[in-house]
Amino acid sequence: EMLRLFAGSIFRRLTKMVDTRLDAVPNVEIEEGIYKYVLIKVYGKDESNHKNIVRGYADCQWHSDIYDRSSESCKGIGLETECLGGGRIEHNPDLKLIKVYGYSQGFGKADHAETRRILLEKFPNYEIQISDEGY
Repeated sequence: EMLRLFAGSIFRRLTKMVDTRLDAVPNVEIEEGIYKYVLIKVYGKDESNHKNIVRGYADCQWHSDIYDRSSESCKGIGLETECLGGGRIEHNPDLKLIKVYGYSQGFGKADHAETRRILLEKFPNYEIQISDEGY
């Protein structure tokens, strides 16, 4: 019985650690302009605690470059990642407008509606348009 309680205590502590590490990962990192983006699932050793994040960097030529950069930083704090797809983002801060569209040839099309949901948390006063058109 003591062992079970002890194991439960360790499991809860590990779960809290994963939550803390997940909280440490920003939900959104995007820039101004037009560039490729990826939608990434981030999780601990098991996938019960996870969240999806949006990453887009203007200096990355390929979706895989964006994913690799994000994946490395998550691995650095003990989290696993899975790329859920990609597309393009057009971010115009002056107009408070973000357009999400297109797909990644390597990773497939991200769920743009999920991307929009995540972006709205960071940019609640923006218009965020999604489209399956374009590459």
